[in-house]
Amino acid sequence: NLGADIFFTHWSPFDALEGNGLDQGWPEKLRLELLNLGVRAKHMEANLSKIETPNSIMDQVERELGRATILINNATYERSTNYRDLDSAILDKHYSVNVRGTVLLTTEFAKRFADNLSDDETGRVIFMVSGGPDPNNLAYISTKSALVGLVEPLSVALAPLKITVNGFNPGPTDSGWMNDEMRQYFINMFPMGRIGLPEDAAKGIGLLSSDSAQWITGQIIRSEGGYLGK
Repeated sequence: NLGADIFFTHWSPFDALEGNGLDQGWPEKLRLELLNLGVRAKHMEANLSKIETPNSIMDQVERELGRATILINNATYERSTNYRDLDSAILDKHYSVNVRGTVLLTTEFAKRFADNLSDDETGRVIFMVSGGPDPNNLAYISTKSALVGLVEPLSVALAPLKITVNGFNPGPTDSGWMNDEMRQYFINMFPMGRIGLPEDAAKGIGLLSSDSAQWITGQIIRSEGGYLGK
């Protein structure tokens, strides 16, 4: 517990139809786990492909927990695509969530932070990014790469507000989507002899969110244990 309240979003229709399967009731289970750790936590369904969603999220955060000072952009749309099956509809689905929705949520966060600026308060924006030479994930990687390109100029724009802006690439992380065959494939690419875990990503994000990282901004942090599959 780093002392922060947590507001998280989710979009169950994606999990059920295109994701790794719907885990009924998991948002409330997670909220209760956080409460048991002494963390104030709230959540909401949020389809980031909708134009109005960024404002709706920020409104709900302020109603439930107050002013936000840390934004971790973790929402994403992903569908495997190669050069033969990539079309405008698939690309637009990736763009609407991974770029447009994420950028609009970030700028709304920053505007509200600026409107209530405090001399002793700092802010954090962290983009979860990805990359690599995967020929079967063209739409996902191209839209995540757009966020990589945004990090440095946005960090300069928000520095006067004392908001740091960084990208965080955790590499392949065994967060529930890997089967045994995938694990066997990936483990050979990790020279440390194990696959990345959610705890690894959480520790890195916790560091970037902390007071210790106030002078770190405009960076893309690779926290992937020497992963060789770049």
